[in-house]
Amino acid sequence: MAARSERSPPNSLESQAAGNQSGFPKEILAAKVEGKYLCFECHGILRKPFQAQCGHRYCASCLKRIVSTGPQKCAACIQEDIYEEPLSLLDASSAFPDNAARREVENLPAVCNNESCTWKGTVKEYEADHEGRCEYTLRPCEACSKMVRQLDLPRHLERECPERNLNCKFCKSLFHHKDIKAHDEICSKFPLTCEWCGKKKIPREKYSDHIRTCGKVKFPCRFNVIGCEITAEKEKLAEHENLCVVDHMQMMLQHVMGIKTAVESLQPLHLQQARLKVNQLFTSIREMEETLGPLRSIGLGERGSSSPGEDLGKRYLSESLEDVQKRCVSLKHKAETFENIVCVLNREVERASVSMAAYEQQHKLDQEKIEALQAKVRQMERATALKDLSIAELELKLQALEHSTDNGIFIWKISDFSRRRQEAKTQRSPAIFSPAFYTSKYGYKMCLRVYLNGDGVGRGTHMSLFFVIMRGNYDGLLRWPFKQKVTLLLMDQTNREHIIDAFRPDINSSSFQRPVTEMNIASGCPLFCPLSKLDSKNNYSREDCIFIKAIVDLTDL
Repeated sequence: MAARSERSPPNSLESQAAGNQSGFPKEILAAKVEGKYLCFECHGILRKPFQAQCGHRYCASCLKRIVSTGPQKCAACIQEDIYEEPLSLLDASSAFPDNAARREVENLPAVCNNESCTWKGTVKEYEADHEGRCEYTLRPCEACSKMVRQLDLPRHLERECPERNLNCKFCKSLFHHKDIKAHDEICSKFPLTCEWCGKKKIPREKYSDHIRTCGKVKFPCRFNVIGCEITAEKEKLAEHENLCVVDHMQMMLQHVMGIKTAVESLQPLHLQQARLKVNQLFTSIREMEETLGPLRSIGLGERGSSSPGEDLGKRYLSESLEDVQKRCVSLKHKAETFENIVCVLNREVERASVSMAAYEQQHKLDQEKIEALQAKVRQMERATALKDLSIAELELKLQALEHSTDNGIFIWKISDFSRRRQEAKTQRSPAIFSPAFYTSKYGYKMCLRVYLNGDGVGRGTHMSLFFVIMRGNYDGLLRWPFKQKVTLLLMDQTNREHIIDAFRPDINSSSFQRPVTEMNIASGCPLFCPLSKLDSKNNYSREDCIFIKAIVDLTDL
């Protein structure tokens, strides 16, 4: 129960209407409801009834709402045509709590109006123990707004909600339900099956490493660039190369001859033709010399009887033949020069081919070294990531041990209160879990769960605080269900007026049975503390932090 510094008179309208709740629904009564038990404003069953001076009854919250702007005419008097001033004026000062009607209403037999709920009792028991706590109450899903029974809400959020977030079961990353299939196509941890050896559950990030080492993968022969079309498993590829050395050498020879032919095609196209023409000219010159030889001897024998014109013609013909002969010799020299140049080019091309083959071989060796180094780097990165993960897990365990207690008393400090409360309002992080604590070293394992902007009936108006039973290592040695009294406190940092609430577990509730998952459904106080107490300057939030204390009664343990 919350300690208060200022109190309204116990029977005042302000104090009675503090919960701001209208009348009970008529459906909760097992029998037909009489008109005298109905509120004239909300037409529900009277909750904390007040009687106006005209005699009509209203719920405390309904009457407070009516007179919030001043005295009002009684609508019931007007409807019944018995309006009379000033008796028919509704006013907070003239209305008084109708305790007789309250006792009559509280003793009426009641049932739960939620479908499938079998609860029965009185209206008083319904208000105190069942209202707002029924597991069959329909509540809107925070994600998709669908109305779901409170009992089914955890299963709906985990398995059915179309707007739910899921953790990838392979890499544990958080994704929207609609995006999980697309994520499977790129997930680095997604299991693949080797199409060659049939090995299953190979993480996608390790699949390329597996392919490089898999003995069943078929690779092309290294001589495929010169025509070998064989593909074989890595283990058999060396055997193929040893058996087919002759075939590979023949392919190599054909490839080299093709290169040589291509190089020879680079020679001048008319070089051979020019050489033939030069040889033909030499042959013609020799034939002309053989023909002119007798004529020259005749001419020399009869020089004295020849005329001047004949001598001139002979000299001109002799000079022409010498000029042609010189040109033929020049052409022959040029042809030989071109042949030498082509031979040099052929040798250079052959040397370039050999150097190119050597460079390719060296490049291949360098590439293999680079791939080996890259594999080592990836292996070291994976080892580093695993170590980082181990260190993070150890840090979390160490932090949990630092904050954990084993005497049933736990004080939880919540820092950055303003930021966390804003995140709760925007539904970014509506709930916060505390570290685990224990009743003893080998006792029950528990934690707290707080909604800084409220949950369920307390959303937007109260801070909700719940108690959670967690699965522990020694549950098999403990008594179930959990029966210990639990006291929850929001601590006044001046140690004056703590806000306190306490409850004893319902042994029939699944929240207090032996856990079969990591934690049971939370149970506690959805209306633990009004948010108005935390809005203005107060003694509960100082230096942007609050303290929540839990005390578990260790009697009979």
